[in-house]
Amino acid sequence: MTPNTITDPTEARSTLWNLVKDIRFAMFTTRHSNGHLHSRPMTTQNSSLDEDSQLWFFMSRKGDPVADLLADPIVNVAYADTGDDSYVSVSGSASVVDDMAKKRQLWSTLAEAWFPGGVDDPDLALVSVRIAHANYWDVKESKVVQLYKMAKAAITGKPPTDLGEHAEIRMN
Repeated sequence: MTPNTITDPTEARSTLWNLVKDIRFAMFTTRHSNGHLHSRPMTTQNSSLDEDSQLWFFMSRKGDPVADLLADPIVNVAYADTGDDSYVSVSGSASVVDDMAKKRQLWSTLAEAWFPGGVDDPDLALVSVRIAHANYWDVKESKVVQLYKMAKAAITGKPPTDLGEHAEIRMN
């Protein structure tokens, strides 16, 4: 499946946000000091994707993810909704942002489970990922149609070419 490319900033943000907004956890991948890629589940704190095309996360200042992104800010954030067959891979540049107003805006009672000191917890790091690029795969066909197309491909030896939509999103 050859991807379409979305470059219009408004369309890109809208499409991307519609795909990830209901996915509770993302896998946040950094490059560790030993060179290996490390992924951890994180919760996206945004309630929308603003004109700056950023994703926001709360992390422990003392944790490996923050140490990793301070050493190498290039990260990947992967989302998967297996129920809807929707998958998104976002790459961008991460940074720790010292912005108390933004922390307060994004704070929720769920975040308090991880940071019992509240929004003023000194261990609470606000992390921004400025999105540079994303890819998504969104399968619209029902499971029955997908199985039929895969069975047909197995019989004919020709891979299915029309299983959903794949697009590349460029944010800058």
